[in-house]
Amino acid sequence: MKPTAAVMGLLAVAAASISSAERLERQAGRAGRSPTIAPHGMVAAEHPLAVQVGLDVLKRGGNAVDAAIAVNAMLGLTEPMMCGIGGDLYALVWDAKTQKLYGLNASGRAPYKATIEYFKDKGMDQIPNGGPLSWSVPGCVDGWETLRKRFGTMGYDQLLEPSIRYAEAGVPVPEIVAGYWRQSEPMLRRDPDSAKTFLIDGRAPRHGEVFRNPYLAKTYREIASGGRDAYYRGRIAREIVAASEKHGGLFTMKDFEDHTSTWVEPAGTNYRGVEVWEIPPPGQGIAALQILNLLEPYDLKAMGAESADWWHLFIEAKKLAYEDRGRYYADPEFVKVPIKELISKQYAAERRKLIDSGKAGINFGPGDPKLGSSETTYFCVVDKDRNCVSMIQSNFNGFGSGVTPGDLGFGLQNRGTLFALDPKHPNKLEPHKRPFHTIIPGMATKNGKPWMVFGVMGGDMQAQGHVQILVNMIDFGMNIQAAGEAPRIEHKGSSTPKGVPAEPGGGTIEVEEGLSGAAIDELARRGHHVKKVRINGGGYQGIMIDPATNMLHGGSEARKDGYAAGY
Repeated sequence: MKPTAAVMGLLAVAAASISSAERLERQAGRAGRSPTIAPHGMVAAEHPLAVQVGLDVLKRGGNAVDAAIAVNAMLGLTEPMMCGIGGDLYALVWDAKTQKLYGLNASGRAPYKATIEYFKDKGMDQIPNGGPLSWSVPGCVDGWETLRKRFGTMGYDQLLEPSIRYAEAGVPVPEIVAGYWRQSEPMLRRDPDSAKTFLIDGRAPRHGEVFRNPYLAKTYREIASGGRDAYYRGRIAREIVAASEKHGGLFTMKDFEDHTSTWVEPAGTNYRGVEVWEIPPPGQGIAALQILNLLEPYDLKAMGAESADWWHLFIEAKKLAYEDRGRYYADPEFVKVPIKELISKQYAAERRKLIDSGKAGINFGPGDPKLGSSETTYFCVVDKDRNCVSMIQSNFNGFGSGVTPGDLGFGLQNRGTLFALDPKHPNKLEPHKRPFHTIIPGMATKNGKPWMVFGVMGGDMQAQGHVQILVNMIDFGMNIQAAGEAPRIEHKGSSTPKGVPAEPGGGTIEVEEGLSGAAIDELARRGHHVKKVRINGGGYQGIMIDPATNMLHGGSEARKDGYAAGY
């Protein structure tokens, strides 16, 4: 029986109402799609094939740490400009068995031969941004082993097999990664080993084209059979040292043989009843905690996600936190870093007095101009037992230093460029010292239980992005997907000390499309230097554990190629 005209009319009205409601809800958070929801396990990463590799590990009985290592290996193949075993790794791990959060600093150290005097004798006042003098020891593989020995259940033969297979057969290049690859073409052409590894007929692989890396497949096979020592004491380290000697670098075998990762106590603060956790320095994670402490007394919910009031407070809080970052954050094995004091509520109360609610600050103190860009990948995994891994892994700049050692199939990072050559600076270059780091994984707990595993990649944007994601969810009520896709602001540059010509507005704010024109105009009126951009730095993944249902909710923003998937 056909529905009557009246019934058809009611159905049309209902459908229109639902469609309108969906549009309004999505417009508020600018979410392009709904969150992924699944009961058993979930992976969120920048590349769809890496997500599937991680899910396969979970389905075969592996845990979150097993899956994270497999995902990382696959990302080193599929987006080699972002990450790989020539770079460093930081991780936060929630262990369901002990009900405890663990932090891992798997970053590398400067060569023993690296000294301020060496660079001064060469007439350099800063470390080059690329080439062999920017190298620090890659910490990724030792990070895998340190995580696997403590929490893992599978061997490298299982965890690396999918990446080996794909490296030999080839992987299709997604759209955004293809763009990054194309930008790096000139740099890759300058190094013959980089060109033969990462270019096809002298050019970057195009969107949809198949990329193969048999050199990386061979290296992964050696790690699968010989473990971390195959990297730090075997052929892989010898080839890296040989490349260093060939290109004028400072590496010796002792730099690799002495390398270790470090378990660290996560640093945290309470923001409106949510415990937010970061890796302490030399990473920049506690900057996010400082910003949250500065913002907490303000009623951001009443201000609203579109208001100039909220964005102004955020920008000013960021400036204050990043001034401390430039002054204090360094390797705590070499200098005393006042972490407890920096993330205290009392310290935030004093620093908050410097914020003028109606005017952009320009005279807070000196900044650090060397941290503007970074190519990094962030991913997270939660398994059926609710073990959680928040992991970030990076080469720093795109393809790191731009140099690929021999036939190993991966480039070496340029993290050493972040050392200072000022002998009075806490982050000054010293032999076997870790440099300041931008990569930061995030995690949040409620009532002592994991609630959210998340991260935002992208150099200076990372701590700023962590705060914006959390405020979007906690203050503005967005879901895990909408919180990442909502328009963001990135503050670049710095306030300046008195007596120095000030940057307009104490730096520049890059405002993404979608922020209201009224808010932008008001920010400019308050003295901020505004630049409109299509998208700013960043790249977000997140998994939330719903406290009411124990279901997993995943989000992955449209600024990158990835997604969140579960089972």
